[in-house]
Amino acid sequence: MKATHFGAGNIGRGFIGEILHENDFSIDFVDINETIINALKERKSYEIELAAEEKKHITVDQVTGLNNQKDPEAVIDSVATSDIITTAIGPKILPMIAELIAKGIQKRRQRGKQTPIDIIACENMIGGSQFLLDKVQPFLSADDMDYVDNYVGFPNAAVDRIVPIQQHEDPLFVSVEPFSEWLVDDTQSKAKQIRLDNVGYVSDLTPYIERKLFSVNTGHATTAYTGAFYGYTTIGEAVADRKVLDQLKAVLQETGDLLIAKWQFERPQHEQYIKKIIDRFKNPYISDDITRVARTPIRKLGYDERFIRPIREAKDYGLSYEALVDVVAMILQYDDPKDEESVRLQEMLKEKTMTEVIQEVTNLSEPTLVAQIVEKVRNS
Repeated sequence: MKATHFGAGNIGRGFIGEILHENDFSIDFVDINETIINALKERKSYEIELAAEEKKHITVDQVTGLNNQKDPEAVIDSVATSDIITTAIGPKILPMIAELIAKGIQKRRQRGKQTPIDIIACENMIGGSQFLLDKVQPFLSADDMDYVDNYVGFPNAAVDRIVPIQQHEDPLFVSVEPFSEWLVDDTQSKAKQIRLDNVGYVSDLTPYIERKLFSVNTGHATTAYTGAFYGYTTIGEAVADRKVLDQLKAVLQETGDLLIAKWQFERPQHEQYIKKIIDRFKNPYISDDITRVARTPIRKLGYDERFIRPIREAKDYGLSYEALVDVVAMILQYDDPKDEESVRLQEMLKEKTMTEVIQEVTNLSEPTLVAQIVEKVRNS
């Protein structure tokens, strides 16, 4: 079987590529990075290293590279002839590949191909595949859409693996943490004949997406901003400090209480999930800079993002959210001159009152919550 995967970066090669390889797929990697695409074309394989004591290596073979800018027709033909299509390119880039995917779907229909296929956006976002479908649809005719309704699924997915920014002499080599999780919404899948090993198919993805967002994403960002507050530069250094670790545990306790109340996760199992997350952050074989994890602080303070949303919902459930507010106060003080959003946030704080900035960045309208955050910043 063959896969077309959009995004030949570290996550694409080190996570999605590994899973597809384990399931005996050949892989057409699509990207505009000429160095990586040319290396994939030439070598037809690459190495993954698991960031653990044994440093296990995995060889991913039967691969090649396609440059979607230089050879769009080859990409369209790949989509038309593949058994599964996946992405790991970032939410902002998804619209840029929509027309290529649409033309590939049209080619499948014109060839009379009736084998169902799933197109899965493996992005750090909620509803990624359906978002991609919304961008693909304008390029399709009514007949094309009938074909999609019958044969093309866009099942949403939740993915989780830490793949830090890294530089190697070999442009294809990638180091990843041993843990990975890839969940797919089975109700939106059309290609029932394909069930990937090491991928979970669930009837309701929402609880798992929120569990990941409010635990891994919130926890990772908590470690970064708390670490920065205490002067650390890496996640490993930060989480080794008892003050940072205690803050992380307090935040994950609050988000855990919310997830258990909202989705009825079993507490013992969720506590094990939290312990595994903390152990992942402590992994000494992964070097992750705080500036990478803490980047885009304005986005991370969004109304439906990893801090403000659990604060809002915990308040509605009558649960504690004090530790979450502590971190929000640290984010408002985060100052990285190399991060555009951090610079903008600090400029806003010089030009406006703290209350005005919090309201603008978080979209919070409830005076009590805004006042609690303001008070926390003043006392920190």
